[in-house]
Amino acid sequence: MVQTFTQPETISLEVPNSIALTVTGEQFEALVFANPDLRLERTSQGELIMNPPTGGESSSRNLSISGQLGNWCETHEDLGEGFDSSGGFILPNGATRSPDASWVSRARWEALTPKERKGFVPLCPDFVVELRSASDSLSTLQAKMREYMDNGARLGWLIDPQNQRVEIYRQQAEVESGEDVLPGFVLNLRRVWR
Repeated sequence: MVQTFTQPETISLEVPNSIALTVTGEQFEALVFANPDLRLERTSQGELIMNPPTGGESSSRNLSISGQLGNWCETHEDLGEGFDSSGGFILPNGATRSPDASWVSRARWEALTPKERKGFVPLCPDFVVELRSASDSLSTLQAKMREYMDNGARLGWLIDPQNQRVEIYRQQAEVESGEDVLPGFVLNLRRVWR
C-alpha cells in the first residue's frame, strides 16, 4: 500500500495586539522554516513577533545601509562577517533577533562550529543597525537596542529617518567613535534621509 501525503491546509490568523503568542525556541525554529516568507522574531520571554514587510522607502533605505556595510566588509574581510536583515541571532538572554544590518568579529565568528554558523547564530553581533520604518514605534526600537547592548553588542545605531536622527549605543559611554569596532566605516546618510 502506498501512502500519499497532501499539502497541509493553510489558514490565516489575525492576532490582536493585546494577545501575546509564546513559543519555545524549537517551536520558533519550526515556524520560521515552515514560513520562510515571514519575518519573525522571538523575545527572551518567548513572545512571537511578526514583522510585516516594509514599504518601498524603508526597503530602499535598508539596501543603502546594508550595501555600505557590505562594501566595507568586502574590503575588511579579515576583521569579521557582515549580515543583512534576514540573519537571525540567538542572544544570550534567549531572544532570537534579526537586526536590519549587523557584523560579528572574525574571532567570534570562527569560534562557532559549522553547525552554529548555518542556523540561527548563537551570539549577539558586535555591531547592530536598526532602521525605523513608518510602522515602527521608536520606544520599541530603543528597547531593542538596549537589549542588544545588554547581550554583548559593542556598538549600535538606531537610524530614525522620520526625525533625521541617529541614536548611537555603546558599551562604554566615553568612546566617541565606532573606530574600535568598525575601523574606517562611515555611513553616508544621504540616501537614507531622502
